[in-house]
Amino acid sequence: MAGRILLVDDDAQIRTSLSEALDDFGFHVTLAESAEDALSKIASSEPDIVLSDIRMPGMDGIELLKLLRERTPDVDVVLMTAFDDMPTVVSAMREGAFDFLVKPVNLDELEEVLKRALADHRTRERARLQVEDEAKSYQLNELVGRDSQMIQVFKLVGQLAATRVNVLIRGESGTGKELVARAIHFNSPWAPEPFIPVNCTALPETLLESELFGHVKGAFTGAINDRRGRFTLAGKGTVFLDEIGDTGPEFQAKILRVLEDGEVYPVGGERPEIVEARVVAATHRDLEARVKEGTFREDLYYRLMVAQVDLPSLRERPGDLSLLADHLIEKGAERLHLEPPTLTKEAREALLGHDWPGNVRELENCLTRAMAIATGGVIRIEHLGLTTDSTGSGPVFRTMDEVEAEHARRVLEGVGGNKAKAARVLGVSKPRLYRLIEKHGLE
Repeated sequence: MAGRILLVDDDAQIRTSLSEALDDFGFHVTLAESAEDALSKIASSEPDIVLSDIRMPGMDGIELLKLLRERTPDVDVVLMTAFDDMPTVVSAMREGAFDFLVKPVNLDELEEVLKRALADHRTRERARLQVEDEAKSYQLNELVGRDSQMIQVFKLVGQLAATRVNVLIRGESGTGKELVARAIHFNSPWAPEPFIPVNCTALPETLLESELFGHVKGAFTGAINDRRGRFTLAGKGTVFLDEIGDTGPEFQAKILRVLEDGEVYPVGGERPEIVEARVVAATHRDLEARVKEGTFREDLYYRLMVAQVDLPSLRERPGDLSLLADHLIEKGAERLHLEPPTLTKEAREALLGHDWPGNVRELENCLTRAMAIATGGVIRIEHLGLTTDSTGSGPVFRTMDEVEAEHARRVLEGVGGNKAKAARVLGVSKPRLYRLIEKHGLE
């Protein structure tokens, strides 16, 4: 396990016996005989978890918990007491204790609680190690555009980043709703806390509930251990609920409870967990229409849209398309470890003439594919997979099969039909190349 734990208890005998058990569990243990002693040892011991008694002379465990939450919010605190009274339990959990154990402590239960606490601590630690890199990727200058509608979005992001209000981001698929959510989070004072995205349509609602709220051991088949949910793991950070408009009424009721009461009930659990995460939600649906239809709760709608960001579609800001293309090429080239290629005049005109129903996501996918197959550091019109239809109404996408066939044919012609060379250029095995040749009739 190799975690670090600070054990706080005024009873020397309990400190000795619990210290031996913690050592057997695999923890590095530091001992403190009072809350004041624990505070003096926090910096030097750098614990992952503090395991503390509540009833102690001087400062008690609840007061210690409050101070630790202010000074070292990354440290999980597990409290113990010989007095199993409800007000004490409620007070401990409301102040942010990871868990609450009654003395004499059951060692099997203690080990399970500490394993969960350490696992959660390391999950948050990994998330925070990524924050600096992620923050670089989601600064305001990552939101590209000169259109007046986008300037308004930039202003809203800056204003909302300084607050804790719930935010509803609306816009068509592919307009960059998650990018805006991340910009709000990573430009806020709470940027060091986790940003946790959840696609509400990616899981059945039964599993989504467990993912967001956690579950207790035995709550359902496969629940072999307690598990904390995304809301709890987010701390004071942000939970981004993407496609909230596609959820059902039962799940909507549970999200409403989180927003109203600031607590969640793990699946199968009887005790609520206090949560402090901010909610940023997004949808491409017309929520007003869904409220009128009765498929989306009106009370949840008003709770979510305390603040609202409306993202324009790409066709509503055509003046930004060329700017966006250059930005996406630079970003994509860095990801693909390439020098940024240049767009020919014809290729740029083809991009400007396309309708982009998939918005920025479609544009990014198109340019990434073009960079992967372009040669000589130049993206030509044929690399884009765009053609003009027979009616002359403008460019439309070709299928991936069509692009794949054309690229394989060009490579084979370029190497004089040498299949070994063609496979190396394409980056595929020879059996894969033979399948491509057969599939597209390239012999």
